[in-house]
Amino acid sequence: MSCQVLVIGGGPAGSTAATLLARRGYRVMLLEKACHPRFHIGESLLPMNLPIFERLGVLDKVRALGVHKNGAEFEADNERGYNTFEFKRSFGDSPPHAYQVRREDFDCMLFEHARAEGVDAREEACVTAVDQRSPRESWVHAATAQGEIRIRAEYVIDASGRDAVLGRARKLVRRSRVHQTAALFGHYRGVRRREGEEAGNIGIYHFEHGWIWMIPLPDGVTSVGAVCRPDYLKQRRGGRTAFLRDTLDMHGIARERMRGAELIDGKVHAAGNYSYDSCRMGGPGWMLIGDAFAFLDPVFSTGVYLAMDGAEQAAEVVDRALVDPACERRLQRRLERRMRRGMARVAWFIHRFNTPAIKKMFRAPRDILGVERGVISMLAGDVFDSRAVRGRLLLFKLMHAAFVLTGLRRWHAARRDRRVQVSSRYAEPEEPAA
Repeated sequence: MSCQVLVIGGGPAGSTAATLLARRGYRVMLLEKACHPRFHIGESLLPMNLPIFERLGVLDKVRALGVHKNGAEFEADNERGYNTFEFKRSFGDSPPHAYQVRREDFDCMLFEHARAEGVDAREEACVTAVDQRSPRESWVHAATAQGEIRIRAEYVIDASGRDAVLGRARKLVRRSRVHQTAALFGHYRGVRRREGEEAGNIGIYHFEHGWIWMIPLPDGVTSVGAVCRPDYLKQRRGGRTAFLRDTLDMHGIARERMRGAELIDGKVHAAGNYSYDSCRMGGPGWMLIGDAFAFLDPVFSTGVYLAMDGAEQAAEVVDRALVDPACERRLQRRLERRMRRGMARVAWFIHRFNTPAIKKMFRAPRDILGVERGVISMLAGDVFDSRAVRGRLLLFKLMHAAFVLTGLRRWHAARRDRRVQVSSRYAEPEEPAA
């Protein structure tokens, strides 16, 4: 078989890129190794997803699938015990709300939408090898229920998620040395929700060994998980279900909201080695998008947005590269720089999320010079193009540095005081006067 563009992976990134390229008149084949619907984590969407949904023509479908989300909840030192960062307070043109969806339904909808747009979308087709013979000739081998198939493609887009088919084959994947975490998660029924406009908000809570999420989903279901440091997970004895419940009990809000909740289907899932990236995004005749290119700790729910935004931009690059191969390298590099800059702005917060300074600043936010609204814009996914947001995030970093330096001075002063107390306590007594 043959096609002009072959996309590996039928998740949000792959379906988005395939749809947009098919609309431009290309013969596109989309291969998904599983069969939709299939379970997947990452249910919390961002306001900046909504314009992409509109351009794809699926916003009404997302609205029908999702729970309305007005913001994100973090624990705080107040009477309620938490603060709500409302998206309507963000800078720029980001929408004032988002949605939270069951990923199996959301991914299936995007996949079927791509098929309706003319994509040759195939399930249970697992790519086993990609043999590139020239910049515009790649042979893709895939295992199906009917046997192995070979497809000749002019361009290959890897949207295979954490499988990173091309990235691993080309030895491009790099694990993060700064942020190495793992997660346990499951779907529960009976988790207590907030009232009114806060009912659909995601809850994010620190605990000693990481952070906890609670994501309200349709039909009274809540996605609950804990992202933990490896040293804590190594302490696990017994099954995942009991360990996750014990972990949730470490945080007062999570413990209270989980009272009476029941695990659905008795399944607690695990995912390890969360953060990584690839040392290159593309080359002649191929590109990596979504999680196949890079994956960040999901504390701010940026995964689906970054994947779909990158896929939309990549479709433009592929289109222009097929028309004018001379511009391919320049366009790929420009897109890679853009994606890395946006991810770096999010990663800065992720890498410091469990530090005392960030904890305190999130627990007691102050909108000095619009900094709090800048952070809300980042939570909404506005991490690329807004100068106002970039300026406020820079101010936040400066405030964070000042807070850290103040803390260091206090730490050194306290350490000096302790030394003085210890030395005076064990000093030799003076001899009595004659």
